[in-house]
Amino acid sequence: MRRAGRVFAYGFVLLMTGMTVFPFLYMVSASLMSFQEATGVPPAMLPAHARWSNFGEALHAAPFARYAANTVIVSGLSTVGTLATTILAAFALVRLRFRFKRLLTGMMVALLMVPYEILVFTNYRTIAQLGLLDTYAALILPSLASVFYILYLCQYLTAIPDTYYKAAIVNGCGDLEYIWRIMIPMSRSALFTMALLLFISGWNSFLWPILVTNTTDMRLVGNGLSAFVTESGTAVQLQMAASTIIVLPILILYAVFHRRIIEGVHVNGIKR
Repeated sequence: MRRAGRVFAYGFVLLMTGMTVFPFLYMVSASLMSFQEATGVPPAMLPAHARWSNFGEALHAAPFARYAANTVIVSGLSTVGTLATTILAAFALVRLRFRFKRLLTGMMVALLMVPYEILVFTNYRTIAQLGLLDTYAALILPSLASVFYILYLCQYLTAIPDTYYKAAIVNGCGDLEYIWRIMIPMSRSALFTMALLLFISGWNSFLWPILVTNTTDMRLVGNGLSAFVTESGTAVQLQMAASTIIVLPILILYAVFHRRIIEGVHVNGIKR
């Protein structure tokens, strides 16, 4: 009976894994097909002859290099800005004493209950009134702080003994010096995990960039791919090639650092 249950569990996991991985594998396969193979009924699973030229045609048909550069700039600056604000806010909430700290923390937790779609309209109105539409500032400013990651880092910092901070103060170390020389080195795993997840989130962002950008030069990869799918019409093989180009860097990044991400999430004991 126990063996049958184990076989069922393994079979279920393999089935779910196959359902998850199959769309990606078929996307890569279709990116190497001809138009006839990609649109045939029933669809072909593998190309008769790999057409690597599809990737070159997709890159020539749309400025994906520009889209990728925009995405790297926006994701990189957003990641650095969010790390800076998160470190300072988490330090204040964990180490400093001030009135209404518990109330402030409770309000931040309550903000996690607010759907992102509701905040989008307020942020868009603010950006529009500032005259920042279709600029890098519009793409970066709203993502320079994250309540989730502040609470995430707070969870990690509470495990660091308060004696480190008290000893640093006694020895004449200021708050900023304590953060730079003690807190950040001791929080490397959590900060590394945050940086990777923030960059991946920025790379995959779609809703906000499509609202605040109007020109082709300001598109990110997600919006550029969406526009390319519309503009390329029935060229399914080129659409799949473009999708593979966009997804591949993030998969490589995750494959290289996935152990660090899992370790950071496990150490903090918190799940998103």
